[in-house]
Amino acid sequence: MSADHNSDRWSREHARELDQQDPLSGFRDEFYLNKDVIYFDGNSLGLLSKRAEQSVQEVMDSWKRYGIDGWTSGEHPWYYMAETLGNLSATLLGAGQEEVVITGSTTVNLHQLVAAFYQPNGNRTKILADELNFPSDIYALQSQLRQKGYEPNEHLVQVKSTDGKTLDEEAIIAEMSDEIALIVLPSVLYRSGQIIDMKRLTEAAHSRGILIGFDLCHSIGAVPHQLDEWGVDFAFWCTYKHLNGGPGSVGGLYVNRRHFGKAPGLAGWFSSDKEKQFDMEHTLTPASTAGAFQIGTPHILSMAPLIGSLNMFEEAGMDRIRSKSLQLTDYLLYLIDHFLAGYHFTVANPLMHKARGGHVFLEHEEAVRICKALKEAGVVPDFRSPNGIRLAPVALYNTFEEVWQVVDILHTIMVEERYKQFEKKREVIA
Repeated sequence: MSADHNSDRWSREHARELDQQDPLSGFRDEFYLNKDVIYFDGNSLGLLSKRAEQSVQEVMDSWKRYGIDGWTSGEHPWYYMAETLGNLSATLLGAGQEEVVITGSTTVNLHQLVAAFYQPNGNRTKILADELNFPSDIYALQSQLRQKGYEPNEHLVQVKSTDGKTLDEEAIIAEMSDEIALIVLPSVLYRSGQIIDMKRLTEAAHSRGILIGFDLCHSIGAVPHQLDEWGVDFAFWCTYKHLNGGPGSVGGLYVNRRHFGKAPGLAGWFSSDKEKQFDMEHTLTPASTAGAFQIGTPHILSMAPLIGSLNMFEEAGMDRIRSKSLQLTDYLLYLIDHFLAGYHFTVANPLMHKARGGHVFLEHEEAVRICKALKEAGVVPDFRSPNGIRLAPVALYNTFEEVWQVVDILHTIMVEERYKQFEKKREVIA
């Protein structure tokens, strides 16, 4: 970076001072980090921690030692693991322990919850969503409508975005008509990182007699929640992004206790009351908690990393995690504004803290080639077609100095036009 910008706040030394003041700095040593790589893609897949590795080994050892008795024996009995991990997740959600269970995957859990909560009646036959949500959620909603005999083109209402990046909450509320039976929205938009006001939208939905649920994939582990206080009906999420549960780790769901007793839309053996499950009756006695919304046998080895990871979150605390996350993205935005001005980047994420999630979203017409140049230079970003660059400095393992380095590398790439050596085409996995 040019020397004339090298004031105290813009210097690498200042970044190091911020790291020295960081109360969460010790957690960085908990993760496996490549010394030659700056990893800014934790909002797609979090890094492996030593605790997660250890908890996998503990579960493997229980399989080795106990065999089938591992379901009820050992340090982490498998039979209760979905509920135990739900208990550990509850504080991240502002929820009661019995309202949370770790099970399934994001899309399977959405299917389950919509199958239970979407009950078209009379004029209320439509589902309200948005046009910026992750495609998997939309596919599931379309599928559920077809299962009920409705045409998605007519019965799935998707709120439009005026800028292609963010949603206007007034526009969402305006679509809450007497034809809407259910609302499913993201808590944080996966591209721009916009935080949706879940409290406001839940109140608006309930005042109109509509149930509402949220996809928390891009907020859990990055943003505090108060699902009980806000009155949210249900929620679902993955655990491999900010929660660092590993590739394909088991998802989670929340059901507000006022809905306990509702029959699961997709029933299975593990929907059972734990005390009745092995009675082997052909009439289901559902669990009286969110556990009723499980379907099949828990994927124990894919749940195991969460034991270590969620314990780490409990120690760090969501308030401290959120505070550092905002400081990291504040600093990143500050450096982008000062060192990348004139290079035609657009900051496409909200700037206000209350509306900004855990990553920064830049747009540039050369985004795909810039991302390739960043990777060659040792930075792992996330490209989003057609022109988006997501940069996610994660509170538990990224540093302020890394933020400074990323902007420095990006500045060099633009000055030297290094991106021009790459093909303007995304890889199979972006």
